[in-house]
Amino acid sequence: MSIQIKNVSKKFGSFQALQDISLHIQSGELVALLGPSGSGKTSLLRVIAGLETSDVGEILFDDQAITDRHPKERNVGFVFQHYALFRHMTVFDNVAYGLKVRPRKTRPSKSEIKEKVMELLRLVKLENFAERLPTQLSGGQRQRVALARALAVEPKVLLLDEPFGALDAKVRKELRRWLRKLHDDFHITSIFVTHDQEEALDVADRIVVMNNGQIEQIGSPDEVYTNPKSPFVYDFLGNVNIFKGRLHNGKLTHGEFAIDVPDSHAHTQDDAIGYVRPHDIQIEKTAVTGTVPVKISHIHLLGPIVQIELRHEDIDEFLEAELSKEQYHLLQLKVGDQVFVKPKQLKVFIPEEYSI
Repeated sequence: MSIQIKNVSKKFGSFQALQDISLHIQSGELVALLGPSGSGKTSLLRVIAGLETSDVGEILFDDQAITDRHPKERNVGFVFQHYALFRHMTVFDNVAYGLKVRPRKTRPSKSEIKEKVMELLRLVKLENFAERLPTQLSGGQRQRVALARALAVEPKVLLLDEPFGALDAKVRKELRRWLRKLHDDFHITSIFVTHDQEEALDVADRIVVMNNGQIEQIGSPDEVYTNPKSPFVYDFLGNVNIFKGRLHNGKLTHGEFAIDVPDSHAHTQDDAIGYVRPHDIQIEKTAVTGTVPVKISHIHLLGPIVQIELRHEDIDEFLEAELSKEQYHLLQLKVGDQVFVKPKQLKVFIPEEYSI
């Protein structure tokens, strides 16, 4: 089922939660709404579900307007961060609940409900836990029960609000891999809210980056990470080094500090900010054209990656570079060494771009 969101705005008192949001989600897509707290992502999810009413705008499922429909009439499954399971019910009864409360004429028989529930419990690998209470399960198991319960009513749309936010990092990684596989098997149109960049990049077909109730950028994980359209997206998606200065003669300068800028801004003369990812910082032991002298202040070995903290005295700021262990050993780096760096890929924003 496709979803169209047209010019949706929502206020809570004087707070503008959503401002003129338009978005088209293809049938079968898995889309992440990504942004910091207060960016509007959960408000948008609740408007889609019918749990909140937009002030203006329209929601369409398969080109049919559903803006005024009750949540029960939208055929959506909703999974909350804190599971929202019925504590007094067994795992089986939690999953069966949506089927049991259907009107009599559409309610499956007891045997059909049992077959459906056990099929879902096998899917989420909890068939041996059917008679347990939620309090007897781990957090990851409870969230899988919540997902099974949402799928039991065969929704056309699956909505997930920070589904793994209450879980530890290892369980979250396992569950998001499992969610990706589940989505691939069911091909159900799914939208999930997260503030975890890694989670969105790992799971989603497309990412909608939100900030202050507006959409900053929409694109595939690779698009939004590699080609951010605004400083906010660059800063929010992963670690980044920031170079503040003034553009002059094809360089971004700050005191004695100067680095080459892309051709698009080569002839601009203005204040600017340059962004570069740590893995795009090139380190040399000797000065070469376009490099800047810095000192190594800290080295952190993190599995196959080595994080190098660098300090440039002229701008009194720290930079971070990431090397493979092979590169690190080849360069024979140590704390206190003077080295020379330059960005391999620099993205520069001028005021009219970074004030959007």
